Amino acid sequence: MTTVATLTAKSDGSFEGTLTTLMVSAAIAIVPNPRKTEDSEPDYRIVSRRNGFELGAGWKRFARSTGREYISVDAPGGVPDQKVIIWNPPA
Repeated sequence: MTTVATLTAKSDGSFEGTLTTLMVSAAIAIVPNPRKTEDSEPDYRIVSRRNGFELGAGWKRFARSTGREYISVDAPGGVPDQKVIIWNPPA
């Protein structure tokens, strides 16, 4: 697995950081979705901090072993208010 972003939690429930791959380096934010009206809609939107374009979405999940809530990009460990995006490419 490769870490492609490190994010810092903000007091408004969003996360900010930089997405970095071999081809891309982009400031991103993961922000709560204020227009969510159905369970099937995402809990978060992933947007470019440079131009506001939506890059993706995220849903709240709970770890089976601990019951801990996470967004699909959460990883345990590290600094408590930082999160990481881990890319696990297909084999």
